[in-house]
Formats: sequence, structure tokens, C-alpha cells
Amino acid sequence: MLEVKVCESIDQISREEWNALCGTDYPFLRHEFLQALERSGCVSASTGWQPLHLRLEQEGNLVGVMPLYLKNHSYGEYVFDWAWADAYSRHGLDYYPKLLTAIPFTPSQGPRFGISIPLEQAIPAIAQAIRVLCERFQTSSWHGLFTESITKDHFSSCGMLPRLGTQYHWHNEGYENFDDFLSRFASRKRKNLKKERQKIREQGIEIRVVEGSNIHDGLLEEFYRCYQLTYLKRGQRGYLNLDFFRLIRNTLPQHLMMVVAETREKTVAVALSFKSSNTLYGRYWGSLDEYENLHFEACYYRGIEYCIEQGLRWFDPGAQGEHKIQRGFKPIETWSVHWIEEPGFRQGIRQFLTDETRLMRQRMLHLSEGLPFKADNSSGKADPKY
Repeated sequence: MLEVKVCESIDQISREEWNALCGTDYPFLRHEFLQALERSGCVSASTGWQPLHLRLEQEGNLVGVMPLYLKNHSYGEYVFDWAWADAYSRHGLDYYPKLLTAIPFTPSQGPRFGISIPLEQAIPAIAQAIRVLCERFQTSSWHGLFTESITKDHFSSCGMLPRLGTQYHWHNEGYENFDDFLSRFASRKRKNLKKERQKIREQGIEIRVVEGSNIHDGLLEEFYRCYQLTYLKRGQRGYLNLDFFRLIRNTLPQHLMMVVAETREKTVAVALSFKSSNTLYGRYWGSLDEYENLHFEACYYRGIEYCIEQGLRWFDPGAQGEHKIQRGFKPIETWSVHWIEEPGFRQGIRQFLTDETRLMRQRMLHLSEGLPFKADNSSGKADPKY
């Protein structure tokens, strides 16, 4: 028998216990990352992210943990359900609050819980606990975002509804250097990309990579100024504050890589990424002004170079952006799973997702036709990982 308990703070589970179950390679599920979100105030009941993390116990022993939040909005999720909320409203029903298992503000696919028992045993218990919690907190639904495919399959067998999405990721096929990667491009596409990179030099921009504990306070403050200014240009504010970035710099330096763009010793743009043992995750970007092609250089090309130099296999540059296709990023499947409490809406959303999945697969095939690789090159083929 498994017993499920709710924790209203990540600190109610020790770092050692959490990381022993979740591992320490995937940075976003680490206790330190989730703790930084809470301690900085970016995640709290007041920001619409009330922690309700699950702990699974068997005979008094901790055998599983899963991040869980009570949400009263859908911001910072990147799997869009605004239309579902609108449909509820038009029928006089409340869509919020809802329950959410996700990494806040982080659309990166990966593990969403840690367990020491078989999935076949854990996921039915989690699914049952989710239904109980939906009733307890009077929520409309539960959503598990950017989960692994195998997890999606197990939740689907418990009655949860799977939803297909897509992102654009780069795969390292044993390239010796960036020019080797470019050699797989069709001629015209290769020339266009080289012109984009040449434009950076013509603007007098120097690029350097800074890692881990070498990201000093001054540089972190320059990054944060760029990050917030980029949001303000769109009339918004970034979800994350400077305290959060300081905390992760102090607690997770081994996972951090920063691309810094400078002119005459002045920092003009910064891209901050995370990394695991085999993947680079592009996460946060900002610039003080508009520079031609600088976003492509800092957020894509330098990331690809870094992966090749460091022997990383994958580069996840972040959500959305079909312009990544022509730069060698392939469309890949992403998955979420959903539990809808109201039976009528559950059936309607089930049919919607069936139709959406068919259209999404068609779209991914169409997008693949825009890849820049030569027709006879294996780089243009779907990777078996996905």
C-alpha cells in the first residue's frame, strides 16, 4: 500500500531525500532549483503557484516525490489551455483553480517525479491521489506538462488524456566542429547562415562563454538587466527575479553556461543556459538594444558550438520558434497529460485532443520539409530518440 501526503513547501522534504529519488543530472527537477523558485518568491500562493508537492510513502519509507502546484491562472506553463478555460467560463463553470505538475516557467521535457518503485505501481497510486486532490481542493483538472513519453503512456492507461506538442531540438551526430555541422547543409542554406554569423563581426560584437561560479555578481546583474528589459519591450515583466538567479548561481553552478555579447567592453546581450551530462537547455535571453542576428548567434549557434566542443548530444533551445528549423533544429514530440474532472468536458476535450494530435503530426511532417540538410544526408532524418 502506498500513502500519499501533500507538502506545502519543498523544504518539507529534505534535499538529500528529494535528490536521491530524482537524481542530480536533470537540473530542473533538483531540489535546489525548485527551492530557489520558492525562496525567491517567484513561486508562491501570491503569484498563483501554491506548492502542494506529493510524497509517496510505503511502510513509512519515502519512495516517491512529485512537484505539484495549485494554480489560479495559466501563465508560465507553455502548454496552452486558455481555450479550455474560456469554454468552462461560457458554460458558467470555474476552470480555476487547477492542479499542475510542471517545472514553473520551464518548457523543457524531462522527468516530472522521482520514484524508487516500479512505474506500474507508482503511477496508478499518483493518478488516484490526483483525483482525490481535485475533489479536496475543488479544482477542475490536473495537468502534467512536458513529461517523458513513457510516463505519458502509463498515465494514459490510468485514464489521463495525452496531448501532443512540438519543439525544435538539435542533435549532435558526432560533428567535429561547427563547420562540419554546416557541411551537411544545402549550399544556399549554408551561405545564409554564414552571412548571419559574419554580421556579428561586422557590428563589432565579441562573444564569450562564462560558466558556473565564474558568473560573478556584476555579470549576473548585467544579465538580469538585459533579461528584464527584453520583457519590458513587450509590455511585460519577466517571471523570475534577481534573487532566483543568485540562488541558482550559488547552489547549481555546475549546471550553468552563459553566452555574453560585448561591444567595447560593454555587455549588450546575454543568454543563460542550463546543462546536464548530455543536454544543453537554452533558457533565458536579454539584450539592451537590437543587433542584427545577435539572438541567433547567442541563443543558437554558440550553443551548438558548445555542444560540439563539450560532447553534448542534445540542444533544447526553448519553446516555440519555427525559424529554428532552417538552422538545423528538428521538430520533436513533446507530451503532456491531463485529467478533467467534469465528465462532459472530459469527453469533449478527449475528442479535441484526438483531432489536434492528427493535425500536429501533419504539421511536424510539413515542418521537417524545411530542414536545411542535403537531401541525401542522414541529418535530415528523424532521430530514433524521439
